[in-house]
Amino acid sequence: MTIAAINSRNQFKGQVVAVHRGSVVSEIEVETAAGIVSAVITTSSVDRLPLRVGDDVLAVFKATEVLVAKLSERA
Repeated sequence: MTIAAINSRNQFKGQVVAVHRGSVVSEIEVETAAGIVSAVITTSSVDRLPLRVGDDVLAVFKATEVLVAKLSERA
């Protein structure tokens, strides 16, 4: 099965570079053009997909809140 379309614009195409498995939740690291995106998902989802290092994936996210922080200027 492939995704033909998705309504979310908040997505980055990338490749899985690390899978840190836990007993209940796991951390997935995805290398994208914008940098590394980390996601915490259930370990059962890791197995069901199944996700492995080297897999091409979409990191899709839903943001109900976005914070902006001003960075100090360097001297």
